[in-house]
Amino acid sequence: MTGAPGNAVTGVDGSEVADLEMLTRTLVGITLQSMEALGGEVTLPQFRLLLAAAALGRAPSSRLAEAAGVPASSVTRLADRLAAHGLLARGTDARSRSIVTIEITGAGRELVERVVARRHELLAAVLARMAPPERAAVAAAAARFTALAAGAAERGGSGPLPL
Repeated sequence: MTGAPGNAVTGVDGSEVADLEMLTRTLVGITLQSMEALGGEVTLPQFRLLLAAAALGRAPSSRLAEAAGVPASSVTRLADRLAAHGLLARGTDARSRSIVTIEITGAGRELVERVVARRHELLAAVLARMAPPERAAVAAAAARFTALAAGAAERGGSGPLPL
């Protein structure tokens, strides 16, 4: 083993963890750069809520809070601001008027699509600098890592949140 000390419990090489840490910083940087497409229209927490709403469709606010990884009280404030800008629509559940539902609007979906498209451009620019076998290896490793992280969330660990 080379580089930083590893974790004795997991047997993971510390340099592998350090490399992954640098990758996460790079990906967060690309994510933040892609959010420049928002032009200041919404904040990062508001965008996370829009992203979760885009994935869920019409859903109770409690479900949206869970998907976005934010407290239910935060969803109400964030949704109110986004609804005022025409990006989300609030409603009620036909079975229980006490349940508040939230749904992304066409304008909200367009905003999410614009940011995601920009992120894809930025990622593609990096991938284009790699040889095809390297791209395939990166894609396979990313898919495997994502699946394992999602599996940790299902077992009560923390998993990926929308960003």
